[in-house]
Amino acid sequence: MHRLRYPSWFPLDPYIAALLGTVLLAALLPARGAGAHVAGGASTAAVALLFFLYGVRLSTREAMDGLRHWRLHTTVLACTFVLFPVLGLAAHVLVPYLLTPQLWTGLLFLCLVPSTIQSSIAFTSLARGNVAAAICAGSFSSLAGLVLTPLLAAVLLGGSGAGFSMDSFLGIVVQLLVPFAAGQVLRRWIGGFVLRHKKVLGLVDRGSILLVVYAAFSEGVVGGIWHLVTPLRLLGLLLSEALLLAAMLALTSYGARRLGFGRADRITIVFAGSKKSLAAGLPMATVLFGAQAGLAVLPLMLFHQMQLMVCAVIAKRWGRQAEAAAQAANPADTAAGTVPVRGVLVRSSAPARGDETP
Repeated sequence: MHRLRYPSWFPLDPYIAALLGTVLLAALLPARGAGAHVAGGASTAAVALLFFLYGVRLSTREAMDGLRHWRLHTTVLACTFVLFPVLGLAAHVLVPYLLTPQLWTGLLFLCLVPSTIQSSIAFTSLARGNVAAAICAGSFSSLAGLVLTPLLAAVLLGGSGAGFSMDSFLGIVVQLLVPFAAGQVLRRWIGGFVLRHKKVLGLVDRGSILLVVYAAFSEGVVGGIWHLVTPLRLLGLLLSEALLLAAMLALTSYGARRLGFGRADRITIVFAGSKKSLAAGLPMATVLFGAQAGLAVLPLMLFHQMQLMVCAVIAKRWGRQAEAAAQAANPADTAAGTVPVRGVLVRSSAPARGDETP
């Protein structure tokens, strides 16, 4: 979680700033001709590398150990792959008033991708929620998303003109599932090496995603699709995503309370159930949408930054409330810099932001 920190005065996640800079580079200097073929091939290799490393990192055993808390994980999965898509489909009423059909397709796609891992854990920890459950919930979501995201895309986006086809589905299998499975198989032998060099490999992850974004947006620029995104349409997209995020935060909070979950578990459900993974969604979009991937990932990039900013405010507020309650219950522990979380004393930590690597 230390890698997710950045100065509190900086209004934009530095990685989002790098992504936006990559988009600008693609707009000014898109890859054309032979350069486009090289960029496309490098992007394909980068996607495979990303999901191979995801497979090496993700501990299936740890995820399975969390099955005893099945009600919480089922709730998070339902929010991610049922409630989100329902709201995404309902957002079609915003076409053509706030969204173009292409932007709505991108908005619906972001509703289909899995939840985050590291940022959900960071915000859950900051708000004094059930961190162990957040780890398992993120792992379950990532595993389920490898199958559910392309299947939902086939069902919901197949007739939307998004370019989804059986070739796209096979691309998901070859470029995503096969490298992920290979990483899981080899985890026993190279998992320790990957964990020891996680900082360096984290840079490889992010650099690979930047390459994927450049290739996708270059193809969109060359194809002339960006005349569809006017400043007014961009404002409409931001408003639509703000409504989507507000609805999910409200529904996860209210639903978790109605289902009888305790405070710590409710916090986990809110943060894991209302957020979407940029790191998982970007590579999937390039495989599924091809030349239209630029428009497809734009809503996801904007939503990612929005969810970080909003959830940071909420997590800080809930964390202060928990510390105040802990101080009232046991002033000595809080004065020493620790607060009880589900019966365990943990030391207070600074807020964390940024994208996750499943």
